Amino acid sequence: MIGYCGINCEKCEARIATVRDDDKMREEVSRKWCEIFHTDIITPDKINCTGCRSNGVKYFFCSQMCEIKPCVTMKGYESCAECAEMDSCAKLAAEIGNNEEAKDNLKRIKAIHHRE
Repeated sequence: MIGYCGINCEKCEARIATVRDDDKMREEVSRKWCEIFHTDIITPDKINCTGCRSNGVKYFFCSQMCEIKPCVTMKGYESCAECAEMDSCAKLAAEIGNNEEAKDNLKRIKAIHHRE
């Protein structure tokens, strides 16, 4: 469940709310994310996702606005970890700039690919 950008979709609150079909959690996540991202467009009905690599519904940002999945798939990669530009990529930095876990996930994946 590691996304193309290294984010662990299993820990994503939108995915958790979707898997649990928990409307109260969707409302809480909506409020929290609106505050974090300084917006009012993240309504509870948009808090639905099964993970970016799985079949099923996707969070609207991931399906409509994320630049990472199209970039990774266009290059024929499984994740950003395979890209030589990973450490200097503006797209990736914008998405996970402050997410140390996502960065560590990509580094682990990269290390595995280098051993193969």
